[in-house]
Amino acid sequence: MLEHKDFFLTTAEIVQLTGRKNRRLQVAQLRLMRIPFHVNALGAPIVVRGNLLTGSNSKPTEQKEWKPKVLQ
Repeated sequence: MLEHKDFFLTTAEIVQLTGRKNRRLQVAQLRLMRIPFHVNALGAPIVVRGNLLTGSNSKPTEQKEWKPKVLQ
């Protein structure tokens, strides 16, 4: 069974990856690097390890602007 430590990058790994210790700067760097992440309730970026291993961040997906059917 996968444990959370195996599923997500550790704080130390995120610091190494981004080169930043400040959470706000880590988030900014991850955005520049186009690495998918989430921010938890503490404001820390959470990176799924599989996103880096599979290369799923190589092609960012474009999201179409949502419009109600009435306006389409």
